Amino acid sequence: QVQLVESGGGLVQAGGSLRLSCAASGRTFSGYTMGWFRQAPGKEREFVATITWSAGTTYYADSVKGRFTISTDNAKNTVYLQMNSLKPEDTAVYYCAVRRGIARVTSGNGYDYWGQGTQVTVSS
Repeated sequence: QVQLVESGGGLVQAGGSLRLSCAASGRTFSGYTMGWFRQAPGKEREFVATITWSAGTTYYADSVKGRFTISTDNAKNTVYLQMNSLKPEDTAVYYCAVRRGIARVTSGNGYDYWGQGTQVTVSS
């Protein structure tokens, strides 16, 4: 059974940084893609970034490109989201997700397993 556990959320001032972690377990993830999504109150879930587990190919939403970096530590089965230059509009619950395959998929419907989410709040 695949499990994803996020951590690292919190309260930060605008311009600050946070690093989110997503510990994955339950199988080997070679050939899989990891994704980060977020959902702000009253808004739909939004794609943030993806990375293929084996090759490390990344893709970002335009809203975070240049500020956020997604990466993996294969030895620890962990995916990270380094968030710099945070803005109040980045405030949301952030979720990690995993899907089989390496195609670029930015819809949450394409992902098979999800974590419980971690709250990120950016104050102005």
